[in-house]
Amino acid sequence: MNHTLPLINDFRSLVLQKQPLIDVRAPIEFAKGAFPNSINLPLMSDEERHLVGKRYKEAGNEKAVELGHQLVGGETKAQRVQAWLTHIQQEPRSYLYCFRGGQRSQISQQWIADAGITISRLEGGYKAFRTYLIEQLDTLTQNKQMKIIGGHTGSGKTLLLKKIQASVDLEGIAHHRGSSFGRFASPQPTQIDFENSLAYALITHDETQYRHLILEDESRNIGQCYLPHAFFAQMGTSPVILLDTPIEARIEITYDEYIIQSQAEYATALQAGTTTHPWIDTMQHNFKRIQKRLGNEGYTKLTTLLDEAWQHQQSTNDPTRHKVWIRELLEKYYDPMYTYQIEQKRERVIFSGNETEILDYLEKTC
Repeated sequence: MNHTLPLINDFRSLVLQKQPLIDVRAPIEFAKGAFPNSINLPLMSDEERHLVGKRYKEAGNEKAVELGHQLVGGETKAQRVQAWLTHIQQEPRSYLYCFRGGQRSQISQQWIADAGITISRLEGGYKAFRTYLIEQLDTLTQNKQMKIIGGHTGSGKTLLLKKIQASVDLEGIAHHRGSSFGRFASPQPTQIDFENSLAYALITHDETQYRHLILEDESRNIGQCYLPHAFFAQMGTSPVILLDTPIEARIEITYDEYIIQSQAEYATALQAGTTTHPWIDTMQHNFKRIQKRLGNEGYTKLTTLLDEAWQHQQSTNDPTRHKVWIRELLEKYYDPMYTYQIEQKRERVIFSGNETEILDYLEKTC
């Protein structure tokens, strides 16, 4: 084996250049966590990896490698090499990695070289790059001043955030809208994937040299993804900017996101077979999750209004009746909760205004 094939350990450049990566670990490893811009083209299947690992424990490294070559030889080897070559043809800037940058990525790199293409591999593999990203999360959290965009539910905080270049969209990274009704039809990333993507976003933001990091006010958890402790703690002490949006506009924003966009997304996912849960089932489940906080009377009223709106939509193809329960949910459930929460951070509020006013304020101060 040629051990002089190129290595790469400039991890910051991997992030900033959005480097395409080939993950040659087994699918079960990739599913637990990988990096943005990576694709899983494994050297060994889950079963092959299991057998080689078992042989390693029983007979040592030499016998394990020998078994690996037996399992991934002939036509199997040819197919896997071809998969790498095809991807490299599409993404010629690709690098590859395994767990520790050891035998699996070295073997993959050598086989690709034998086919006439030189490709770099990550020194230290997944483990080294993951360690770097977690260290950067801690370092950049300490070094960046944050400003937090707050506001009533449905006030358009995420829409505003997308217009601010100095922002990082935590809900976008978590693939969740952040509320009890924020689940998309497609699943959220794993916690590891979420942390990796957040580190990518912070490193990219750091390169811009903006003085402030603009974030939306969030709970510690965004759906099933949890913000790192130090990161969330700093959010909790940072200045707050409040977005003022009239109730009628908030109803329209919520209606567009949670009815129009969400129904279309669920319909597409059902057709593609990527979900088995229709939109209405998910909404009923979401209400069930907050039944205790709504109280039995509030829960019954809201779910009745939801069911009536759904039945009306089914018979007339008119979804606008959903605005009735949206208004009720915002005014009776979310607004009192928001009023309490904002009182806890009132001393941190440095500015409030509508979208235009906030954008103008941030342009002058960030």
